[in-house]
Amino acid sequence: MHKNRARDFSEGSILKHLIAFSWPMFFGNFLQALYNTVDTFWVGRFLGTEALAAVSASFPIVFFLVSLIIGVGIATTILVSQYYGAKDEQGLKRAINTSLFLMTVSALVVTAIGILLYKPIFKLVHLPESLWADAGTYLVIFLSGLVLTFLYNGLSAIMRGFGDSLTPLYFLAIATVINIILDPLFILGVGPIPKMGVAGVAWATVIAQGVSAVLGMIYLFKKAKLATWDRSLLKPDRQIMKQLIAIGAPAGAQQALVSMAMLFLSGLVNKHGEIVVAAYGLGGRIDQFAFMPAMSVSLAVSALVGQNLGAEKPERVKEIFRYSNILTIMIASIATIAIFFFPDLWVRIFTPDLQVREMGSTYLKIVSLSYVVFSLMFSTGGISRGAGDTLITMAITLLSLWGIRLPLAKVLSETLGLGPAGIFLAIAISPVVGLILNLIYYYSGRWKTRNLVKRDVQPDTGN
Repeated sequence: MHKNRARDFSEGSILKHLIAFSWPMFFGNFLQALYNTVDTFWVGRFLGTEALAAVSASFPIVFFLVSLIIGVGIATTILVSQYYGAKDEQGLKRAINTSLFLMTVSALVVTAIGILLYKPIFKLVHLPESLWADAGTYLVIFLSGLVLTFLYNGLSAIMRGFGDSLTPLYFLAIATVINIILDPLFILGVGPIPKMGVAGVAWATVIAQGVSAVLGMIYLFKKAKLATWDRSLLKPDRQIMKQLIAIGAPAGAQQALVSMAMLFLSGLVNKHGEIVVAAYGLGGRIDQFAFMPAMSVSLAVSALVGQNLGAEKPERVKEIFRYSNILTIMIASIATIAIFFFPDLWVRIFTPDLQVREMGSTYLKIVSLSYVVFSLMFSTGGISRGAGDTLITMAITLLSLWGIRLPLAKVLSETLGLGPAGIFLAIAISPVVGLILNLIYYYSGRWKTRNLVKRDVQPDTGN
C-alpha cells in the first residue's frame, strides 16, 4: 500500500493529525477561493458592474449543477478512508476505480442537463434579462469542462481518504497560477490572444482545471499506483457502486438542497436589481475565505472519523470532536473581527462602484456575526459524514435551509419590508438550527455503530 504521504489516523495524536491534515486543505480551499476571487476581481474592475452581476448570478447555478455529483466525492473519501483504516488494499483499489468511473459518468450527465436547461433556470430565479447573454456564455463554457473539474475533485477525494491532503494542494496551486495568468490574457486580450471578456474567465478556469486533472491522474496511476489498469480491478465493483450511491445519494441530495436554496435565495436577491446582485455575489466570495478553515477542519474530521471507525476505534472520535471544535472557534473568531470591523476594506478590492461597496459592506456586517456558528456547524457535521451517516446531514440541511433560511428571508425582506438586509439576516440566523441538530446527533452516539468496512486483521509487524 502506498505510504509516501498517506497517514494512519488510527494511531498517534489526534490534534497533530487534525493540524497536519487540515493545513494543506486550508491552503487548497484558499487557492480554490482565490480562483473565484481573481475571476471576480478582473471582471469587476475591467468589465463593469453588469458583467460582475452576470458572473455572480451564475455561481449559484454552477453550484446547483455541480452539487448533483458532489455526493460521489464525499462517498469516495468515506469509503477510501474506511478501507484504508481496515488495511484492505484490494478493496481500496476497487473503491478508487469504481469512484472514478461513477464520477466521470455522472459529470457527463450533469453537463448535458446544464447546457440544455440553463435558460429555464435563469427564468426560474428571476435573473434580469440584461444579464442572460454574459451569464449564459460563462455557464456553457464552464460546463464544457465539468468532467475535468470533477475528475480533479474525485482524485482529491481519493487522496484525502488515505490521509494525503498535501498532493492535491500541489496540483491546485499549479492550476491557480495558470488561472491567474490566463484571466487577464483572455479577458483583455494580449498579442495574438483575442479579447474574450466574460468568456475568457470561463476558459481560463476550464484550462486550469484540466491541467490539475491530468496531473492527478498521472500521480494516482503512475506514481502512487493506487489506481490500476488491472482488468480484474478496473471493472466497476457492484457492491462498492451500491455503497457509493447509498452514501453519495443523500450527500449529493444535501448539496443539491443547499444549491437549490441558494438559487431560490438568489431569486429573492435578483428582484432588487444589479447593484444588490453584484454586492451579494461579492459578499459570498469574501465569505469563502471566512469559512475555509472550518471546511478544511470538517473534511479532516470526516477522514479521521472514517479511518478510526474502520480501525474499530470509536473512542478516538471524542477527541476528534473536542479538538476540531476548539480549532474552529479560534479561527472563526479572528475572521469575524477582521470582516465585521473592516467590511469596506474587503469589498473595495473588487469594485470601485460606491453603491455596490455600500451594499456589500451591509451584507458582511450582518453575515459575519454568524461566522463562528456557521463554522461549528461545518466541523460538527464532519462526524456524521465520516461515519457514512449522510442521510442525517441531508435531513439537517433540509430543515435549517428550507425550514428556516428561505421562509425567514422572504418574511423579513418582503412581508416586514426590510429588503436586502432581511435576506442577509436570514442567512446569519439559519445556521443556529443546523449546529444544534449536529450536536444532538453527536451526543446521541449513533455514529458509533456506523462501521461500513470490516477490518482486515493482520499480524503486527511493528510498523
